[in-house]
Amino acid sequence: MSRLLVAYFSRTGRTQEMAEEIGRGARETGVAVDVLPLQKVAVDALSGYQGIVIGSPSYYGTMVAEAKHLLDSSIKLHGKLVGKVGGAFATAASVGGGSETAVLSILQALMVHGMIITGMATDDHYGPTGIHAPDAERLIRTCRAYGKAVAELTKKLHG
Repeated sequence: MSRLLVAYFSRTGRTQEMAEEIGRGARETGVAVDVLPLQKVAVDALSGYQGIVIGSPSYYGTMVAEAKHLLDSSIKLHGKLVGKVGGAFATAASVGGGSETAVLSILQALMVHGMIITGMATDDHYGPTGIHAPDAERLIRTCRAYGKAVAELTKKLHG
């Protein structure tokens, strides 16, 4: 069975809420899902997952230091994550607050690992983005759809 990790950093709880919704969507496909704060993710554990989704608030238009630290530490796994599925999501204080650029910064790192990224034709194209006072219905729908899409791709590629 394929395993998917949804790892996040959250100070206010908003990024955690998104992670949980992405996990709910992914579980609908039958994939085993772990939703964990970044602080509880050991870099060596990453190779045990067929899919990895990372969530972060946007700080100055990029991912938080905790996410960057995990990705920087993953250099020891270089070449071992090739072909796994990757994804990202982010929050910001406002529309235009950098959440989309934070998503792209995470995706860039995952692509350097040779991971396969899926986009969304509708809603948030690169990965779900939330704002301080999000449209809860839209965000829940988007996060669940994204989780489902990442999990379905993971199943197709890894069984």
